[in-house]
Amino acid sequence: MLGRAGARRSAGSAGTTGAGGEDEGSGGVEGDEGTGAMGATGTDHAKGLRREPAAMIAASLRIRLPADAWVAEVSRSFPRATFRLLTGVRTGETAVELGEIVADDPLVVSRAVATHDAVLTHRRLETTADRTLAKYETTDTDLYEFLEESTFPPEFPVVVRDGWYELDFTGTREELDGLRSALGAVGRDYELRSLVGVRETEGLLTDRQRETLEAGLREGYFEVPRECSLAALAETLGVDKSSASETLRRGERRVLTRYLTGASDPRSGDGGRHP
Repeated sequence: MLGRAGARRSAGSAGTTGAGGEDEGSGGVEGDEGTGAMGATGTDHAKGLRREPAAMIAASLRIRLPADAWVAEVSRSFPRATFRLLTGVRTGETAVELGEIVADDPLVVSRAVATHDAVLTHRRLETTADRTLAKYETTDTDLYEFLEESTFPPEFPVVVRDGWYELDFTGTREELDGLRSALGAVGRDYELRSLVGVRETEGLLTDRQRETLEAGLREGYFEVPRECSLAALAETLGVDKSSASETLRRGERRVLTRYLTGASDPRSGDGGRHP
């Protein structure tokens, strides 16, 4: 499964492109029209001086899934359903993922996933009237191969609808240009839905990270002794415990890395782009 739904920052103009094409519009962002880096300033690290961070941008893209990807096939069969990859990890030739389906009849869609040839194992963890949560192993690792080649990984959760996945990014213009080059190199059709400049403080955390950290402060999760358990915090946020834990860790790491070093965390590979 691939992609992240919606553009949380919808300001700016959106343009539609083909694979490797040019934007029709990119309002709200200063910089070179082509692939120039945006806002990179400062002095050389080798001289021992701190480099000012590049200006940040927020972008939302819609990317067509490979026709033979299992989630493309299933999502086209259920075009009104929403598929959300909450987290995933590649394990050699397969990937283990935690996925959510939101649909009028989620059990029917979930069974279609479970019986797909590319899904080796499937365990349904939770089911409600309009939602299922499942852990599964798949032989489809295109997402992870794409991430390994890209310098600008997308946020999680990743959302798929009707054969397309939607991604929100926060990073530099240079990173966005790298992503678009990677898409063009593999002939992947995509649409740039929005592109806006953001203040550096706005680009530090994703909306989900900020919401989770603010809820943790409000509920007393960070107090000593702790006044709110992780399970209680997850319930307050309306997410499962593992998702709340992962979002907290990523948000805490982003804040600490920026505070202690003045930079985003290169080791995490998220640059503020994960939940």
